[in-house]
Amino acid sequence: MHFVERERDMMAIGGGLPADAEQELDVMVIGLAVMDAAWQLEVRAEVIERVLAALAVACGLEKPAPAWWVNFRVIDEGSRGSSGGVLSVLPLLERGVFTEERVKAVRAALGV
Repeated sequence: MHFVERERDMMAIGGGLPADAEQELDVMVIGLAVMDAAWQLEVRAEVIERVLAALAVACGLEKPAPAWWVNFRVIDEGSRGSSGGVLSVLPLLERGVFTEERVKAVRAALGV
């Protein structure tokens, strides 16, 4: 997850600046980047809903604010690097991180 704080006059919602809104808006955009795997639409939706719900709890709110967004982005296999190398989800499949069902789904999605 990546959090970036912006001034209220540096973003727009529905064509207007939050700084100019009659009531103060609680604005948050969360960029969620995941490694390529089996991310069907229903799985993506569940992840987004859980992130928003967890943020609401962390902020002491009953539900997420209407001006909170989560952008879900999948990074293609072999397109992410760290510590001088390329990261892959494939080694995790053999380490017991995922259930056998999830391992099969990821292998099928990646064609391996």
